[in-house]
Amino acid sequence: MRGKIGRGASAVKAKQRSAYLIERALGRGRTSLSEHESKEILRAYAIPVTREKEVRDEAAFRAALAEIGFPVVVKACGPDLAHKTEQGLVYLNLTSEEQALGAFAEISKKIRGEEAAVLVQEQVRGQRELMAGLIRDGQFGPCVLFGLGGVFAEVFNDVSFRVAPLEKAEALDMLEEIRARGLLGPVRTMPPADRDQLARILVKIGVIGLEHPAIKEIDVNPLILTGSSAVAVDALVVLEP
Repeated sequence: MRGKIGRGASAVKAKQRSAYLIERALGRGRTSLSEHESKEILRAYAIPVTREKEVRDEAAFRAALAEIGFPVVVKACGPDLAHKTEQGLVYLNLTSEEQALGAFAEISKKIRGEEAAVLVQEQVRGQRELMAGLIRDGQFGPCVLFGLGGVFAEVFNDVSFRVAPLEKAEALDMLEEIRARGLLGPVRTMPPADRDQLARILVKIGVIGLEHPAIKEIDVNPLILTGSSAVAVDALVVLEP
């Protein structure tokens, strides 16, 4: 059956965990999830995300550094923090505890509010940046998108769309419809992307949109290819009150 959604124990657990995060945010009057919460939803649906820890004090920060290992990314995290890079709230490729503690101190000076935190995240290596996501259209409902990601995503607007639910074959077709599809093949010393994995990610995003009507948008950008595999490095879930 087209678009059939699995109802195994893991699927039920994913739906329950995501519903809890969404309902908690709406109960606090929020219209978006934090980056960490957004990735928790992706992780619940078996979409690969970065290894990371959300912390609020220096002791927890040091423990997170020990667990994640260097190099790391240190960034502000909260439901109201958009355009973090432009605000100087993201520090990339930190290779020592001294650098990381300096970043923690600078970010801590700038963020406010009980829900603001600091995210310690593994530094993902990869030169190819993609994007995936979802928008809820008034006529068609949840629509899945895929395209070229990174800082130039809005400039090139190289995106394909499908209405959810998706079959794997439809998701594979989406990969071939973008102008930058050559990036998914072998490029110099880089291996071809795992197209099956990318297709599964798009199918799962469609499932999230169908199972959670309160989600207005999902923005996964960048979705970095590290070797053949894709990893969600940043994510944002926008809610409809």
